[in-house]
Amino acid sequence: MTYNYEFFVYIMASESGTLYTGMTNNIEGRAYEHKIGEGSQFTKKYECKKLVYYEEHQYVLSAIDREKQIKKWRRDKKQDLIRSINPTWKDLAEDWYG
Repeated sequence: MTYNYEFFVYIMASESGTLYTGMTNNIEGRAYEHKIGEGSQFTKKYECKKLVYYEEHQYVLSAIDREKQIKKWRRDKKQDLIRSINPTWKDLAEDWYG
């Protein structure tokens, strides 16, 4: 059986290190919105334009639960999560837009 993973929990970062955690069903589109300053008031204010972490979920409720879980974490735990898949904090979406 093949599953389509259509929900994503993600973390955006600013150049100064401010972190924003969100959830979406369109990671490419949502990352682009953040990059052009239309993602959210928070990310616009703090210029969180770099996608540094994301994970896929099959079900919307599991994605929502995971987003809430990560949002409650201390900063150092979020940083550890990012480094677990992206040790250099590279923008994971840098090559997505032509």
